[in-house]
Amino acid sequence: MTGWTDHLLIAPIVVPMLAGAAMILAGDRRRGTVVALGFGSTLLLVALSAALLRMAEAPELHIYRLGDWPARFGIVLVLDRLSAMMLALAAALGLAAFVFSLARWHRAGTHFHPLFQFQLMGLNGAFLTGDLFNLFVFFEVMLAASYGMALHGSGTARVRAGLHYLVINLVASLLFLIGVSVVYGISGTLNMADLATRMRDVAAEDRALLEAGLAVMGIAFLLKAAMWPLGFWLPGTYAAATAPAAAILSMLSKVGVYAVLRVWLLLFGAEAGASAGFGGTTLLLGGLLTIAFGAIAVLATQNLPRLAGASVFVSSGTLLAAIGTGQAAVTGGALFYMASSVLAIGAFFLLIELVERGREVGADVLAVTREAFGTGEEDDDVEAADEVGVAIPGTVAILGLSFIACALLLAGLPPLSGFLAKFAILAPLLGPTGSAVPATSWVLVVALVLSGLATVVAMVRAGIDAFWASPSGTVPRVGVIEMAPVALLIALCIGLTIAAGPAMTYMQAAAEALHAPGGYLRGVLATPAAGPEGGE
Repeated sequence: MTGWTDHLLIAPIVVPMLAGAAMILAGDRRRGTVVALGFGSTLLLVALSAALLRMAEAPELHIYRLGDWPARFGIVLVLDRLSAMMLALAAALGLAAFVFSLARWHRAGTHFHPLFQFQLMGLNGAFLTGDLFNLFVFFEVMLAASYGMALHGSGTARVRAGLHYLVINLVASLLFLIGVSVVYGISGTLNMADLATRMRDVAAEDRALLEAGLAVMGIAFLLKAAMWPLGFWLPGTYAAATAPAAAILSMLSKVGVYAVLRVWLLLFGAEAGASAGFGGTTLLLGGLLTIAFGAIAVLATQNLPRLAGASVFVSSGTLLAAIGTGQAAVTGGALFYMASSVLAIGAFFLLIELVERGREVGADVLAVTREAFGTGEEDDDVEAADEVGVAIPGTVAILGLSFIACALLLAGLPPLSGFLAKFAILAPLLGPTGSAVPATSWVLVVALVLSGLATVVAMVRAGIDAFWASPSGTVPRVGVIEMAPVALLIALCIGLTIAAGPAMTYMQAAAEALHAPGGYLRGVLATPAAGPEGGE
């Protein structure tokens, strides 16, 4: 990189940081200025992520060394295909959640906009950093902002769920810090590339302690990724949060998956010596159990926000199990699945608030009571005996079509990207015709099929209850500023479906680079070239 492009790598961190600081200085009384700053910052992040996504397609790795220090001693930011994809997903979801909040949610509490910007700053920093300590720092920035986002809007339910979320994540942060301290004490480095080169040469008497430190750190990652049984905090927190907060918070579980993907494949790959493959079985079995728990939770709940939270469980379990197989082709399909599920779950969280807006309080209970005991149905049947059909208001029709699209995406049904993503995971698992398929691959295939079936049943039941069988409520008043973000995220999923070929080529190249990280190691540890300060 040369010239102004040197500094594009740090821009996704600096832009929301400066915007958040300016918003705090402006205060809540200058709401127009704050909103303009937030919209400009979020839109700029979308443009930056698109530029970085294009840059990441180049064969060479893009490195940004702050102060031009060598990677072993300084702060380094690394852009590859995986980090560029995660930046793009965070920017798209952030823009949708921000625009949705402008309808009314940003006024439900104080400091929503600076918290939102610091949330994006933490996400972007976690995706770009090349060392474990700064990964911890950006995790804390992200989590500190998420505490406020989870509590935004007040209310007893949000406070209770938010406090549970805060305590659990403080424990996770403590585990992360303990793990990082142990790793540094044994290896003498926290740069991930430098640590990866030292894994093979770790003394036998120190290897067990180093693996224990990395395992403790991995528990913190898996807690954030909501792997069962560590993810018990997730459904209540996401269900209680406001719609835009829940949408952006749903990205946090993918940060945990990203950290597992980055650290595990880098440190425990084929070049790790005696530590090669360490923890792979745990990821596979933990992912399978998370899928099973998520599928049961999907079937058990009749509450739409909790249904969305259970869908996050299924998504995280699918990704962890796919990573645990240790196959580059399966990882490529998992990355495609990650992109589709992030957009679909974000759209679903936003859509739920619109769907439930027109429903009467206690509609779910009344619907179940009428179905069980038949109370009130006879009179309704008599009154509607001569009706040929019921007119569906345009707003309800749009919400219904959006609900169907989310159902198809989350269940993995054709023709949308959710189906293509699951097929991309399943095809490599089954292997070429005539080859032996491991038992664990069959178990994962069955788990993906059954979890999709469970999601179909749950979404059909929820859709019938929300749009058909529930006691009639008022037609919800939905503004364009609320429907547009949902439509944007669904449109991105449709675009991912149409451009599935190029997208899968990109994901497969990213997966192969993760499973063969030689280029990453050489790029990060290379001697800085003479040039402008901070870049290469």
